[in-house]
Amino acid sequence: MIIAMDGPAASGKGTLAKRLAAHYGLPFLDTGLLYRAVGARVAPFEGRPGFEAEAIKAARTLDAGKIDPESIRGVGAGRLASMVGAISGVRAALFDTQRQFALQPGGAVLDGRDIGTVVCPEAEVKIFLTATLEARVARRAAQLDALNPATGVRIDTVALRAEIAARDARDRAAPHGGFRPARDAHLLDTSEMDIEAAFRAALAIVERAIADTAGGRT
Repeated sequence: MIIAMDGPAASGKGTLAKRLAAHYGLPFLDTGLLYRAVGARVAPFEGRPGFEAEAIKAARTLDAGKIDPESIRGVGAGRLASMVGAISGVRAALFDTQRQFALQPGGAVLDGRDIGTVVCPEAEVKIFLTATLEARVARRAAQLDALNPATGVRIDTVALRAEIAARDARDRAAPHGGFRPARDAHLLDTSEMDIEAAFRAALAIVERAIADTAGGRT
């Protein structure tokens, strides 16, 4: 069983996908980390000639097993991830990595922005999360604050809101065109949900899909 979890930044897709993977005993891939890792590697080239070529090179030589998630969780890494994610050569280089992970025996859970539309259009379960910009800003601010609790420095939510809104715009305008709900995706608005409520809702969607498959329906 392949579960595709898509949605914008801070919609909760990573947390929910990871919990679904644990619940069903499936391997989990946060595909956003791949793009963040590429973005982090080409940060010195931002705004300079050759940025796109360096990003493609970084994507082609990326070792997913050596990614340190905690070092690339900041706002800047997310912005660069969105920038390199709009480069077709980067997406092509990372496509095979994602496909190989998804097609391993028994299935997998992947979260991202175009899993259900581009990477795994054949996924048995596709969930597309949504949430208001305000809700997503609050969640990401809390997440970033938690990364550095000892500093006492609070996140600038005005700047964070502008960054998330800008990333939404870049993702929607990306030439690959995969950032949208798949035709058969289940939409889940998590704006007013805490993580437990969102997990129960996502789990119910997966269980219905399993029941429909067992019953011979599509």
